[in-house]
Amino acid sequence: MGKFLPLLLASLRRKPLRGFFTLASIMVAFLLFGLAESMRNALSSGVDIAGADRLITMHKVSFTQLLPASYQGRIRGVEGVLEVTPQTWLGTWFRDERNQIQGFPVEPEPFLRMYPEYVVPPDQRAAWIADRRGALIGRGLADLYDWKVGDLVPLQSSIWARKDGSFTWDVTIRGIYDLPQGGDTRTLLIHHDYFDESRQLGQGLVGWYLLRIERPELADLVGARIDALFANSPAETKTSSERAMAQGFLNQVGNIGAILNAIVIAVFFTMLLVTANTMAQSVRERTSEIGVLKTLGYSNRGVLGLVISESLLVTVLGGLLGLAGAWWIGVQFEPVFGQYLPGFSLPAGTVPRALAVMLVLGLAAGAAPALQAMRLRIVEALRKE
Repeated sequence: MGKFLPLLLASLRRKPLRGFFTLASIMVAFLLFGLAESMRNALSSGVDIAGADRLITMHKVSFTQLLPASYQGRIRGVEGVLEVTPQTWLGTWFRDERNQIQGFPVEPEPFLRMYPEYVVPPDQRAAWIADRRGALIGRGLADLYDWKVGDLVPLQSSIWARKDGSFTWDVTIRGIYDLPQGGDTRTLLIHHDYFDESRQLGQGLVGWYLLRIERPELADLVGARIDALFANSPAETKTSSERAMAQGFLNQVGNIGAILNAIVIAVFFTMLLVTANTMAQSVRERTSEIGVLKTLGYSNRGVLGLVISESLLVTVLGGLLGLAGAWWIGVQFEPVFGQYLPGFSLPAGTVPRALAVMLVLGLAAGAAPALQAMRLRIVEALRKE
């Protein structure tokens, strides 16, 4: 194909405006494909990293309903449970209500044992555990607001008031964690004891319980034991794996995968029609030129290969430009997307899949025009000149 590249490029320049719009349609199609894959990656990243040996026990009605703090000791006594820690939604924002922050009061030491993927420098880990008013934040949150260890940060809560009636929670940044395996690092953690003692209402109540079990295969059995323990109580529970819970939140907004697939398929089908029409017009306009090529000794298979190569070239070129655009958008707008869609980036595995799609679409778009050119007789081609 290399020696015929000048000929192929000349064919693309034959009708510059038509070539531009064909290339643009392919580029837009693969730009949308790349953005859809980035969105899928952002929505599923939390599910992928969720621990298989961690469970969540929440109120049976809704996670917005609180559970008694007394449940913690009873859950810890269930066979198969290794660790339990409470967690509650803090509902905080910084400076402006649009700057929402995922904040949770937890018990520091049990939480860090339960989540070994949280990488915290030893000195910062010790400082956070020792300071009841200290906070542990993720690297993404620190980068977003330029927070550093030692900063005093005034957070506003839209849910919890302090005993003095204020909704301002002053915390000191004592540590910054990283997630080497990927995931959302825009979370803030504070001491549950400090939160429980300082809030105006709700003492002795928690949002849900995080627990670690002996083996992942015990998840259903341990969950059933916990729920049976609180059956027919004023606050019945529902226990499921952390992964299932994350997937459940994702499913609340619908079958994202099916929606994205439908959009991408529609876009690719339209792109296929546009490209196939362009190739068909190009072959019709070059009927006499194809006849000359055959007169000069080009075989039918050679002509077939030229038309197919032209279709593949325009499809791959436009597709690569579209993927590059999706990657650029993910990088340039990461601060904007990151607050709501952490992990919005083009996955590495997207490129091989996209290349395969480009080849299939290129072959499909060029197949009919290529066969028409191959079957064209020299006499008929030159007669139309």
